[in-house]
Amino acid sequence: MVDISTRKLHRFYREGIMSTPAVSAVIRKKKANGGFIMSASHNPGGPEYDWGIKFNYNSGQPAPESITDKIYGNTLSISEIRKADIPDVDLSCLGVTNYGNFSVEVVDPVTDYLDLMEQVFDFELIKSLLSRSDFRFTFDSMHAVTGAYAKPIFVDKLGANPDSIANGVPLEDFGHGHPDPNLTYAKDLVNTMFGENGPDFGAASDGDGDRNMILGKGFFVTPSDSVAIIAANAQDAIPYFLAGPKGLARSMPTSGALDRVAEKLNLPFFEVPTGWKFFGNLMDAGKLSICGEESFGTGSDHIREKDGIWAVLAWLSIIAYRNKDKKPGERLVSVSDVVKDHWATYGRNFFSRYDYEECESEGANKMVEYLRDVISKSKTGDKYGSYVLQFADDFTYTDPVDGSVVSKQGIRFVFTDGSRIIFRLSGTGSAGATVRVYIEQFEPVASKHDMDAQTALKPLIDLALSLSKLKDFTGREKPTVIT
Repeated sequence: MVDISTRKLHRFYREGIMSTPAVSAVIRKKKANGGFIMSASHNPGGPEYDWGIKFNYNSGQPAPESITDKIYGNTLSISEIRKADIPDVDLSCLGVTNYGNFSVEVVDPVTDYLDLMEQVFDFELIKSLLSRSDFRFTFDSMHAVTGAYAKPIFVDKLGANPDSIANGVPLEDFGHGHPDPNLTYAKDLVNTMFGENGPDFGAASDGDGDRNMILGKGFFVTPSDSVAIIAANAQDAIPYFLAGPKGLARSMPTSGALDRVAEKLNLPFFEVPTGWKFFGNLMDAGKLSICGEESFGTGSDHIREKDGIWAVLAWLSIIAYRNKDKKPGERLVSVSDVVKDHWATYGRNFFSRYDYEECESEGANKMVEYLRDVISKSKTGDKYGSYVLQFADDFTYTDPVDGSVVSKQGIRFVFTDGSRIIFRLSGTGSAGATVRVYIEQFEPVASKHDMDAQTALKPLIDLALSLSKLKDFTGREKPTVIT
């Protein structure tokens, strides 16, 4: 990361490694004008795969469209490119190097971020959990950037066993892996957690450290449930939220589990388009504390990015709080216990996402246009099998802070029982288009909460595939990833 400041001091991070959440934290702490991040995000990296440049603005948030539009406008009038004629900087050595009025500072990537995490969480509470002989923890860095943070935070500060960190050495090509923490690409972790005598708690983070996946022994926590459960337990378990959250928000495709928490806690609630930048305005206006996306992104207003390690620490805080009075030999409250207790209180939002990666763009775009034609002709009361339509639209968002409007953010079919089917074209990758299909159904009856999500959602999934004619447009028989 390089930050931009009026003092012509440019900061780089030791060995060129720093997570996206840590970049946001440092921009805020140093009051920088912004920062550039070079990253493959959660996509395969290396010379033959993905690599991109991100710009985060002065509050640490992904640059809003008002800024990126101005940047683009300036590129149209570039007449020359000037380069600084300075020697290479040794990124392995901390400190400031001066070249005339141009200074380069190499800083530690962990220190400022760790300081912030210690302000947010009760590290002694978490340490009391990780030091228990009857609690086993594992964290998969996926050979990505959080490998630089896992040992200093989980092992050195919190007392986890050094063997609990898997794939902890960051590699420029992620060890030829796909550093996306989901049930498909974090398969080694999934097999460990669902294997015989699996650990009590498992987690993974992605290429640039802003996404997370949470698992219990033989149990997967959906990202939609994860953010709702963090929000419901934050005031008790996390000191940063001692006075209670200011507000809650989710991306539009994320399940309505968080909505129910906001309603019960009487908190302001916001539904925004996919993209973390939409949360930033709400945070800067003091309207939002905790937010999340179904795409494994969870965070709060401690920074202006989603934050993988923050989410892991939040979950460890909840588990530690629930077990703080448990004596050796007593059964511990598990991840699945926490989730099922939440469902018993709020009901369960069955949720699944089907990803069809690297589709031919032409077919994917034709499918979206076809669906837009369908919604233009739809009306309240239309029947789709056993489902009755409440409304169908292409999601439009008006920012309550600055009044800006964004449209065509996802095609929604919302039914009278609260079920939803959503279609979006998405992806930060460089090949083709990713078609995402989101399916959700609310179930208030506790006796049905243990159903497999794919079984519970099968009628809606079949309807979604039929309604969209996805196979006809894309040629795909089955999804690349099911979440």
